[in-house]
Amino acid sequence: MGFDQTRSELSVKLENAVLVGVSLPNRPWNEADPLGELRGLVETAGAHVVGELTQKRQQVQLGTYLGSGKVRQLVDLANSTDADVIIFDNELTPSQGKALEEATKCKVLDRSELILDIFATRARTAESRLQVELAQLEYSLPRLKRMWTHLSRVKAGIGMRGPGETQLEEDRRLVNHRIRDLKEKLRAVQARKEREVASRSTEPTVSLVGYTNAGKSTLMNALTNAGVLSENKLFSTLDTRTRQWKMQDGRNVLLSDTVGFIRDLPHNLVASFKATLEEARQARLLLHVVDASNPMAEEQIRAVETVLSELDCGNKPTLLVFNKIDQLPDISFLQALQTKHPRSVAVSAHTGQGLAELNQAVADRLDADLFHAQLEAEATNGKLLAWLKSHAREVSEEYRDNKVLITCQLDEEVLGQAQRLGAIRLHGDPAVLDLDHAPTPSAPPEI
Repeated sequence: MGFDQTRSELSVKLENAVLVGVSLPNRPWNEADPLGELRGLVETAGAHVVGELTQKRQQVQLGTYLGSGKVRQLVDLANSTDADVIIFDNELTPSQGKALEEATKCKVLDRSELILDIFATRARTAESRLQVELAQLEYSLPRLKRMWTHLSRVKAGIGMRGPGETQLEEDRRLVNHRIRDLKEKLRAVQARKEREVASRSTEPTVSLVGYTNAGKSTLMNALTNAGVLSENKLFSTLDTRTRQWKMQDGRNVLLSDTVGFIRDLPHNLVASFKATLEEARQARLLLHVVDASNPMAEEQIRAVETVLSELDCGNKPTLLVFNKIDQLPDISFLQALQTKHPRSVAVSAHTGQGLAELNQAVADRLDADLFHAQLEAEATNGKLLAWLKSHAREVSEEYRDNKVLITCQLDEEVLGQAQRLGAIRLHGDPAVLDLDHAPTPSAPPEI
């Protein structure tokens, strides 16, 4: 593919790609396979890896990121492999990308551009397409001088090169206008999503989160028979799916499958996907799914924690789930992980091993914030009784004249809905706990 072809074609043209990774003190790599994850991303995007180059540095070279000697090696490698694109596992500044393109005469992408491209090709719903487009435009805005975008003429966003300064200013104005338009549309999407999630707030919601390709969709299928897409590819799921999960104790919960996270996920992409991740933000419990067979499991756990913090979910009750234990090269891998994370569950979504233990662990965590309460209602209020039997625990009834005394275990949300359905909470009874003194939910496991 020629140098002037559009970047959006990375995912549909089988381009020859040279991979580059730089290890820095604050960003070390996996010594066994420094470019393994980048290779998976590039293959997911549809390119063919023809060469790789790595370097360890104490700090980046301001002009070209790589040292001058490595730049010469990169030029030779690109020429000898007939490379169409050079992809860095690091984030480049606009000036660094421009300097490397001039030196190599190849298109140069960094990790963030590659991830955004993959998201763009995998976005299926109107909501996710809006989110990806916003993230791409925000990322591209400071880079317009290097990759000229003339939105008024080219629908895909990338056009010809070499505009004058007047045209650049016009493009910046068009991009800023489109960004404002997309943000307005996404604010409406976010508000609608919040209303949708809030409308079922009395249904316990459990959300699957984790590093990309950790097996979240496979686990969801195993627990709910949802039949959602499950591929051995990075970012096979972009749109949140919610299904009913009938647990072993008979209760129903809503289980949500979310987009996978990844190390150095572009910040504007996280911000754009807040509407999609609303299920996780409002969930009663997060199931943090980890690929236990991956030698970088600990690093992936930390990467997910970072993204959850950006979503204001860092303190949400979380259960760590080590998945893919059927693929462990050595049981000592799992033993080391469980020693460091004792409040975890080990499963294989593929074989079903450990799913019963996961079911019980989730039930225990959901019950952690329940308290005993006594309610009184009209004996004819069958709607309230039916609702409590499906949302509260250990419900018992005692009829007195035209009233029914209900003893049960519930949480604050269920109590509030019960009162809206006509229940009166009895006061002065030692067995009844006041909401202000309800037990505090147990702390999330250390992950």
